[in-house]
Amino acid sequence: MIYNTGFEAIICGILAVLIAQWAKIFTFYFKTKEIDFEYLFTTGGMPSSHSAGVCALTTSVGLIDGFDSLFFAVSGGYALVVMHDAAGVRRKAQDMAKLLNKIIADFYKSDLKTKSAQLKELLGHTPKEVFAGAVLGIVVAITIHQMFAPN
Repeated sequence: MIYNTGFEAIICGILAVLIAQWAKIFTFYFKTKEIDFEYLFTTGGMPSSHSAGVCALTTSVGLIDGFDSLFFAVSGGYALVVMHDAAGVRRKAQDMAKLLNKIIADFYKSDLKTKSAQLKELLGHTPKEVFAGAVLGIVVAITIHQMFAPN
């Protein structure tokens, strides 16, 4: 039985990440009408899988050990750091990559022909993407907790 164990928390975190990664394919499709399975293995995009994973883990810990427990406080702090990084540091790195790719393209007066010659531009998240990932993670954790609860 995984109910109220660490396994429940781990399953919630991993499942939330997997759902978020698959959701990126659909959000990209609705935006562009193209299917790109590369989104299964990339960072950035809607929703944030990092936020989904840490929020699912944190919510699961809160449901299992209590929202006033030390474990929840530590997990919540970890979640805040990860979400801040996704929307802050990695978002700025994304902006720099876009700028550097433009500078290189302008310098050479042509577009770079190969993807390997460009810096990866999809790294970070907007606050909306982080929020969507957080909500997804919370929903996944509550759903899994209720599914495995003894009747």
